[in-house]
Amino acid sequence: MTAEQLKNLTLGQILDEAVATNPDGDAIVYVDRDFRLTYTEFAHVVDQLARGLMAMGVQKGEKVAVWATNIPYWVALQFATAKIGAVLLTINTNYKRAEVAYVLEQSDTETLFIIDGYQDTDYIQTIYDLVPELKTQERGHLASERFPFLKRVCFLGQEKHRGMYSVPEIMALAPMASADQYAARQAELDPHDVVNMQYTSGTTGFPKGVMLTHYNIGNNGFWIGENQRFTPKDRICLPVPLFHCFGCVLGIMAIVTHAATSVILEKFDPVQVMASVEQERCTALYGVPTMFIAVLDHKLFDKFDFSTLRTGIMAGSPCPVQVMRQVIERMNMSEITICYGLTENSPVMTQTLPDDDIRRRTETVGRAMPEIELKIVEPESGVELPAGQQGEVCCRGYSVMKGYYKMAEATEKAIDKDGWLHSGDLGIMDADGYLAITGRYKDMIIRGGENIYPREIEEFLYRMEGISDVQVVGVPSRKYGEEVGAFIIRKAGSDITETDVKDFCRGQIARYKIPKYVAFVDGFPLTASGKVQKYKLQEQSLECFPEADAG
Repeated sequence: MTAEQLKNLTLGQILDEAVATNPDGDAIVYVDRDFRLTYTEFAHVVDQLARGLMAMGVQKGEKVAVWATNIPYWVALQFATAKIGAVLLTINTNYKRAEVAYVLEQSDTETLFIIDGYQDTDYIQTIYDLVPELKTQERGHLASERFPFLKRVCFLGQEKHRGMYSVPEIMALAPMASADQYAARQAELDPHDVVNMQYTSGTTGFPKGVMLTHYNIGNNGFWIGENQRFTPKDRICLPVPLFHCFGCVLGIMAIVTHAATSVILEKFDPVQVMASVEQERCTALYGVPTMFIAVLDHKLFDKFDFSTLRTGIMAGSPCPVQVMRQVIERMNMSEITICYGLTENSPVMTQTLPDDDIRRRTETVGRAMPEIELKIVEPESGVELPAGQQGEVCCRGYSVMKGYYKMAEATEKAIDKDGWLHSGDLGIMDADGYLAITGRYKDMIIRGGENIYPREIEEFLYRMEGISDVQVVGVPSRKYGEEVGAFIIRKAGSDITETDVKDFCRGQIARYKIPKYVAFVDGFPLTASGKVQKYKLQEQSLECFPEADAG
């Protein structure tokens, strides 16, 4: 498949091309459960699921949310929704009740797929609590008071739950949508239709739904795979979450556009990663730096064979030089690449290449992807800066999102009138076009690869009795890069404690967003105009939190 051919294809057509290219090759493999589907078999599952969704009444443009770990049906749902023109809305598996409720409400989701749960969160009970009507109303005819758009809740597995369809039940409905109806639905799709929505936290305080098209993520996935020199013979180990662009675009779309093999883990486990690489003779491995460190430092590392590895992606946070050297030397990943981007850009805007030296693979995030323009601007004026000067990173090209769902004003702030997406990140581009990320114009915290926007946590904490004002900042951490720290001004007469604050958050927002450090203060450092100087709070954080592991 060439870049030119790809421009006019939907994700469903991209899958069809992969089937034609590599019909008997493995598409999906899970080592831990001896699960394996060829491209032909995988496409059959996709078609049955897609027709079942049509039979249930899922229309073009409707949102189909998935709140699940990397189970086998997840990828099938990604392509089944694409084939019928629905929009796959991915929900972070770490989300808790308040976050899931917000996403379902803001997105106008019509159909929701869930699994039984993850870690300490019972997804089924959470949804029954949010949608009590599920237990009493007829399946497929849901009328929820809180979520008026929600029509169907489905279980992404074999088991039956009151009010929900199981996957076998959905696939059994497939004959009710004829082959002609299915073909007609696919024929009316356009590569510029929205096919994926992901929620990314924002400076406005609440997550925004990023609308991505077939054209966006199909092309981005293709170039990500090209930059790793993928062919149908490659086998890529994916221990990263599919709900994130790292999994469903850098992973699945890069793989399927090259008719290669996905060796998927339901969740990251260093031993399972090593076993999967050895058993399936993987040629590529993905992960954030902490994942690679966990593998390299594992006591069983020397028991496994990494000789088949060649390439892969390390992304999510900066890579230490020593870690990169070990990955190259001890894991045989001489062609490993680094990616940088953001969800709003589908997501990758820059990537290092296999031939780049180790300095560029650790000190930079590579150069602009093919067909993407990159520039550095002065943040306030928007004036383009010359090589070597720090400014805001901006990009333009096929990859820029369609916009934020129902947030026109926020979209206009993110994408200027000339089509440039403003990242909010600060960087320096050298004379050869290599980009180094130097900071954040926004106040985003990156904890172990997870992007956290302080305003979202601040807005949540404002709901707590006893809090007058709160400012959230990143606190340095050797293990995660940053941890969440909260500076709180109590209301008069309040005696709330650090434990009270954490208890208030627990079960309501994702664990990684809960402040690890809490300090009670009388006031915040302010500018002459009264704006809070967050950088001064960050400077104070190590003094206020001496237990912080800054490294």
